[in-house]
Amino acid sequence: MSEAVRQMFAGIADQYDRANSVLSFGLHYQWRRRAVAYSGVQRGAQVLDLCTGTADLALAFFRQVGAEGRVVATDFCDAILRLGVQKAHKKAAPLTFVLADAQALPFPDASFDCVSVAFGLRNVDSLATALCELYRVLRPGGVALVVEFGQPQSRWFGLVYRAYSRYVMPNVGGWLSGNRDAYAYLPRTAAAFPAGERFCREMRLQAFVDAEAQPLHGGIVYLYRAKRV
Repeated sequence: MSEAVRQMFAGIADQYDRANSVLSFGLHYQWRRRAVAYSGVQRGAQVLDLCTGTADLALAFFRQVGAEGRVVATDFCDAILRLGVQKAHKKAAPLTFVLADAQALPFPDASFDCVSVAFGLRNVDSLATALCELYRVLRPGGVALVVEFGQPQSRWFGLVYRAYSRYVMPNVGGWLSGNRDAYAYLPRTAAAFPAGERFCREMRLQAFVDAEAQPLHGGIVYLYRAKRV
């Protein structure tokens, strides 16, 4: 991922959680809970969470897999990863943290039962490369779980959401974080991401099978699930 994107996330790291809660009206906690349930992972599973940020999804997976399992959380931005380490320590959750780019993972082939990534794939330089890496580190039969913004399916709701993304998010996010440009960048990348069936096709191109998409809240967010053969 580019150095500019890394610096952007480093610059908003201290207000990242607060801004997420305000701008999503607290719904991001629900999205992550539903993502873990949708993945179907069981207790004792080995999970890798990419682009973990402050580790909210990794912690949700840890609650599911329990002490018998293992959750490894990675991010390419050291400043935001340190906040995840602190959060896990406060919650006494023994996650393993690794500084790593989703496009060049430092793990052997077929290492994990589940690989997840929430709101991160739209920031990579090469979506195909990241999906290839995700596939590589999954065990045969393992599950890929992706959470990403989409575009609402309803015409009128879509108009409202696009106005919110274009005007409200940059201004409120900028006020909370001191970096308006970051919260203008994030909606742009979300709007450009290949949502729904288009992303399922991207997964199939990298050899995933059983790729499917589940829209939440009218398509603001999608959950994606696919398997390695």
